[in-house]
Amino acid sequence: MTHHTDLDTSAHIALVEKYAAHNYHPLPVVLSHGEGAWVTDVEGNRYLDCLAGYSALNFGHGHPRLLARAHEQLDRLTLTSRAFLNDQLGPFAEGLAGLTRKEVVLPMNTGAEAVETAIKVARKWGYRVKGVPEDSATIVVMEGNFHGRTTTIISFSDDKVARDDYGPFTPGFRTVSYGDADALRAAVDDTTVAVLLEPIQGEGGVVIPPEGFLREVRQICDGAGALMIADEVQSGLARTGRTFACDHEDVTPDIYVMGKALGGGIYPVSAIAADRAILDVITPGSHGSTFGGNPLAAAIGHEVVTMLAEGEFQRRAAELGALLEQGLRPLVGHGLETIRIRGLWAGLDIEPGGPSGRAMSEQLMARGILAKDTHGSTIRLAPPLVVDEEEIGMLVDAVTASLA
Repeated sequence: MTHHTDLDTSAHIALVEKYAAHNYHPLPVVLSHGEGAWVTDVEGNRYLDCLAGYSALNFGHGHPRLLARAHEQLDRLTLTSRAFLNDQLGPFAEGLAGLTRKEVVLPMNTGAEAVETAIKVARKWGYRVKGVPEDSATIVVMEGNFHGRTTTIISFSDDKVARDDYGPFTPGFRTVSYGDADALRAAVDDTTVAVLLEPIQGEGGVVIPPEGFLREVRQICDGAGALMIADEVQSGLARTGRTFACDHEDVTPDIYVMGKALGGGIYPVSAIAADRAILDVITPGSHGSTFGGNPLAAAIGHEVVTMLAEGEFQRRAAELGALLEQGLRPLVGHGLETIRIRGLWAGLDIEPGGPSGRAMSEQLMARGILAKDTHGSTIRLAPPLVVDEEEIGMLVDAVTASLA
């Protein structure tokens, strides 16, 4: 998200519009600050933030509990080295382990870094525990995935913008159709150490797999002696009305990957969680991150986990998501071809002949709503979980008017 600088407003907007044309920023809006579910640009225009920082702002802008916890820690030690005791990491790890129902946690900084960590853990587990021959481990991934932009991750991406001109690519990945259990079953063999998937594909347009698919993934992994890795960076932490998207099918993966909302929208925090039989393959010095789990990150992450343990945000996402679906469902066949909603997360496919996703996003922006387009004719809505019923009504009205 672009913030106000010393550039004059017109020059700053021109710069952001230039970047937006190259996909560096979703919309030509220069934001100066935000509060609750709203953001304000440098000209004083207010917008209902249905980008929600791609789920990083599940709890809204400047949530007072998170700001208070961050300020408290800023008055103490913020970053640490091996010479200092980090008294925030233990409570954070314990809380996150409880939330995920796992035994151990490995904190990192960004979502992509957490995904990379999960891949490394799966490979090392495959060699040390499963007994896969060295350098032959395979991981099965899904078409349409988005797990980040590191070299290894884009090696199994089918997003040309993210992938083109960055080869040669990392081997060891097999891709199957998202939601196709038969294809997954056929792709798994003795070399398979893990299946990596998003329980809901957020970047692809809030793509929800067929009912029962996650349970089948769990069964296939169990049968093959492979790990199930759930990338819940976007879908997790109350966004879908449950703590994790996997919870909708009562499925527990072997490794949770988390990020974005784990930092409450104010600091980069990510982590993976697993049981000791898996994560103990990472020994001191064999993997790490300079700032992973630093005191400030751990303090903020612990407060996020504490808030999630109370259950309020899961309930709000479920209840207000139902209200959002009730308002948008009548638009199917009247400007929208299909809608996909899980909690406060929605993907809207515009009917052929209607505005492009980009044009629709710009129309919504003109009506005070920030949204993100994807795949040409789809927009995604992800309002903060602090949004209220009146604001949901405003969002539905803006979508309706933009389709007229």
